[in-house]
Amino acid sequence: MCRHLGYIGPTRSVREVVSAGEFSLLRQSWSPRDMRGGGTINADGFGAAWWGPTLSRYRSAMPIWSDPALPEMLSRVRSHAVLAAIRSATVGMPVERSACAPFVSGHWAFSLNGRISNWPESMTGPAAGLPTVDLLGLEAPTDSALLWLLVRHALRDNSPEVALMQVTTAVTEAAPGSRLNMLLGDGRQLWATTWDHSLSALVDDDRAVVSSEPYDRNHNWKEIPDAHIVTARPGHLITTPL
Repeated sequence: MCRHLGYIGPTRSVREVVSAGEFSLLRQSWSPRDMRGGGTINADGFGAAWWGPTLSRYRSAMPIWSDPALPEMLSRVRSHAVLAAIRSATVGMPVERSACAPFVSGHWAFSLNGRISNWPESMTGPAAGLPTVDLLGLEAPTDSALLWLLVRHALRDNSPEVALMQVTTAVTEAAPGSRLNMLLGDGRQLWATTWDHSLSALVDDDRAVVSSEPYDRNHNWKEIPDAHIVTARPGHLITTPL
């Protein structure tokens, strides 16, 4: 069912962001605490996107703990904003690099912690509203890749909050029982949804972190209620019902 994390704050290495805390995203790959029945480990790949002069990304189909890029390359890459994800593939979906989040376009990075029920039949309606050229360029034959196309299409004419709300409504109506914890970032701000899965936020004047699980025992973590959308940046946290 995957785990993800968005970070905006003082410049750190990507490795520091994914390794931070007793219950880091790295540890969640083999020992998650709140999967809610959505698997036991997250060993089907990982990825990270970071913002500098441009948006960059690294993805791998290897478990995060065995990929040498984490201690080597990603320990040298530093940024004030990172979006990272570890993957637990839904049964029947491919385990390959192109299926791993984050998905990116322009200055946007996106991740899904969840699944679309009755895939792919349930998505024929929502997908019908997408431009054919977008569908032909689908990055991977997975629910998360299609969900990113829907979000990206909605972002063309809407704010991130409205885009995520529209997609959540369309998908949950077409595929009841889906889990849709989406995470979106642009390097300055984070947006996330909760829909039948766990999410917490840690925000102070210096940093904003949105994570599937708290990565440490800091008492300032706030658990986000189900069916809400979060907008977060340093010094700013708003939670609104979907």
